[in-house]
Formats: sequence, structure tokens, C-alpha cells
Amino acid sequence: MNATIARLTMSTLFGHRRGLLLFILPVVLLALCVLLALTVDNSPDFSTALLQMFGLAVIVPLISLLAATGALSSEIDDGSIVYLLSKPIKRSTIIVTKALVAIAVIVALGAVPMVIASLILDVHDPQTALAFGAGTVVAGIAYTAIFIALSATSGNAVTIGLLYALLWEGVMGQYVGGAKALSVQQWSLAVIHQLTDAPHVTSAVKLPIALILLIAVTAIGITVAITRLRSLSLSTAE
Repeated sequence: MNATIARLTMSTLFGHRRGLLLFILPVVLLALCVLLALTVDNSPDFSTALLQMFGLAVIVPLISLLAATGALSSEIDDGSIVYLLSKPIKRSTIIVTKALVAIAVIVALGAVPMVIASLILDVHDPQTALAFGAGTVVAGIAYTAIFIALSATSGNAVTIGLLYALLWEGVMGQYVGGAKALSVQQWSLAVIHQLTDAPHVTSAVKLPIALILLIAVTAIGITVAITRLRSLSLSTAE
């Protein structure tokens, strides 16, 4: 990890309107949970359903999209990536550092609010809260790899990523049987299911398969991004 790249990436993420959106999304999740906790007689089924259908399926992919694409695609779009490409820094170091920064942002603005949201809905079940936090982290890692690879290979990473997050993860990954096996959300639910004894938390994918797919997607995504950055010449970046 390169400290200078990490600092520049953080500046890019939080120096524009993107940074405001990164804070708004978890605030919306927490505000909704507070409102429901005050007005609805919550049951464990209701709480976990909300965390899954709104938290895991919508908020987490969107935060991951903003963090991962902001870490790379914005620099490619405005040409500032030339600064990094002109330095004697390994392309793998650039990608891995940016990915780690994005993951750190997801942990802070995705996983931590998810734990808090779960406790707001059911303060007596910290085990499930921590399980959803862990599920958010593993999902965020996979999403980061997917969206960084997309940022490195496409000039429309945000648009494509938004369609993927909302349509595939938000709809297909929840309601279409065949698509569930290829949903990061379902893979993270397998981890959550393993960490909590709540019977209402289930996944369409068994844990061993989920872990294999999470690792494979992460490795492939990072590899694609590194390979693409290596082929990106200074003249192309400009």
C-alpha cells in the first residue's frame, strides 16, 4: 500500500459531491431504522428483512459503487491518473491501494452503519448486528473488485455499475431464483447466516460455494484492473 496514493484517493473521494452522497446513504438507512423503530412493532423477521432488502441490496452496493469508481474512474476521466502513471510505481500497487481505500470507506460508511441500524431495530440481538456488519464487509470487498475492474475498462463505469447494483443486486439477486447464485448479496447472506443463529436469515448459496465465489470475483476483478492499467499508456490516459 502506498500512503501518497491513499491520501490522494481519499482527497478525490471526499473532495467532490460524491463524498456528500457517501455520507447521505448511511444517514438515510439509519434515519429509516429510527423511524421504524419508533413507529412499528418490530419483529426479528421484519428487522432482518429490512436490513437485507434495503441495506444489503441497495445501500451497500451504492456505497461500494461510489467508493470504488471514485477511487479510480474519476482520475481516469479527468486525466489526473497521468500523474501516477508517470511515477515509478507498480500498477498493482496503484490498484491495490485504491481498492484498500475504497474498502476502508465501505467499512466506515457501510458496515458500521449496518451494525448500528441492526441494533436500532433490535438492541437485544448484537450477534445478528455483528453478522450483518461482517456480511457488509465481505460484500464490499467483492463489490470493490467488480467496480474497480469496471472503472479500469469502461468510460461508463458509474452508469453500468448503477444498473448492475439496482437491477441485478436489488431485484434479480433477491427475487429471481437462477440469478441468486450469482449475486454478491446472496454470498454475503451465506456468511451472515453462518454467524447468526437467527432462522430467518437465509441464503440461496451454501457457505463454501459463497466463499469460493467471493474470493474468485475479488481476485479476477483486481487482476483485470491491474492488467488494464498496465496497458494504459500516458497518451491514452491524457
